[in-house]
Amino acid sequence: MYCIVDIETTGTGIRGNKITEISIFKHSGGRVLEEFTTLVNPECEIPPFITGLTGIDNDTVRDAPPFRDLAEEILKITEGCIFVAHSVNFDYHVIKNEFNELGIPFSRKKLCTVRLARTVFPGFRSYSLGKLCTSLNIPLEDRHRARGDAQATVILFEQIMASSGIETTLKRFLNARSQEATLPPSLSRGQYETLPQAPGVYYFKNAKGEVIYTGKAKNIRKRVLGHFYDRSEKEVRMCRATEQIEYDLSGNELVALLMENQAIKRLYPLYNRAQKRKVQGISIFSYEDREGILHLASSKTGSVPNPLVVLYSLAECRELLENLCRRFGLCPKYCHLQEGVSTCNHFRLGPCDGICRGNEGVADYNTKVQQAIASLTSERENFIIKERGRNPGEDALVVVRDGLYYGYGFIPKETEVSSMEDLLAFVTPQKETLEDRRLISSYVLRNREKLLEIN
Repeated sequence: MYCIVDIETTGTGIRGNKITEISIFKHSGGRVLEEFTTLVNPECEIPPFITGLTGIDNDTVRDAPPFRDLAEEILKITEGCIFVAHSVNFDYHVIKNEFNELGIPFSRKKLCTVRLARTVFPGFRSYSLGKLCTSLNIPLEDRHRARGDAQATVILFEQIMASSGIETTLKRFLNARSQEATLPPSLSRGQYETLPQAPGVYYFKNAKGEVIYTGKAKNIRKRVLGHFYDRSEKEVRMCRATEQIEYDLSGNELVALLMENQAIKRLYPLYNRAQKRKVQGISIFSYEDREGILHLASSKTGSVPNPLVVLYSLAECRELLENLCRRFGLCPKYCHLQEGVSTCNHFRLGPCDGICRGNEGVADYNTKVQQAIASLTSERENFIIKERGRNPGEDALVVVRDGLYYGYGFIPKETEVSSMEDLLAFVTPQKETLEDRRLISSYVLRNREKLLEIN
């Protein structure tokens, strides 16, 4: 026995989503035996965009019964039945959550008509309900209303049940360990199966071909499947909007992380959050004033043509300048740690050797500044990280020059390299970000033995 279900809700996710309409058709596998359809008062506001989609507004459900008054009847009609829906995980888990809030357990075996249709009617571009009904000439009235969508799903289910070999298919699909039920309606099983089980980055694209999410993984196929299992509201919305998945192999986790970060900064995908914020670099630079005194100062990186050092927080910048003052006897005023003062007296460093009070010669002070600058430039690291490539015949390279992330690339193992220029021909330059710096620093701390220092 089956119950074919469709619901309308106050949102597009699962958690916190409330039902506004429910339609259930009890089905023998050959014909409809019973129907239960009703509006539901969600006891909360219905967002305007949902009203625009379904036509259900607050007035529509004002006098409708709340879910708690319908719970017993829903339990009764679905008892002993296999729960069937188009994209079954959405409908099932929203209903299950409604029961959870009432302290009532709800557990039914599930079947997904998206999943069944992919097997029985292969080759369609999309398996969303609307497009599938068009392809199969199934009448679909009152789209985005529970009864209209449920009736169309009934007809689709009956066509599926009439196909040859359906008993074997149903037995396989009712296996709780089967993974295909989690695939989004518009994503074909074939496309998912082409995903590699290897490190790299992947891109979820919507119907317009826009990248809506970028992620990295040690195993792309396994990580992508993890998104489809996730029942959080954000993940459900994202997966329902996904119609295509593309990927780029990296060969190793470090390059995958760097590729992901650069892709997010470049593409700004809708569902990526953590790395969207662009952190402005802060550069330390030097200049000479009218009295001939050398200053050390800081400014946003874009306004400094030849920075001595690029940092990514004011605290980091001030700490470095304080360390230079302490090590080389520099003046906090001329390192711009104290502004608007005639003579320095920094609360952590105290007064300097006297340049700001006229007790130290300009030439002597400038010599100390030049020593500090030399220490900064000499401490810039230059190295290459060699990692596993995308295939056995190549290596992956990550290059750091003058302390800054330069870029990554892939080079065939048999390539003869006689100069740095030869090597850099295989490297794609990147603009360093705070995340890149942190990723490489973390890697270096754990893998110092893998670094190849360069001049």
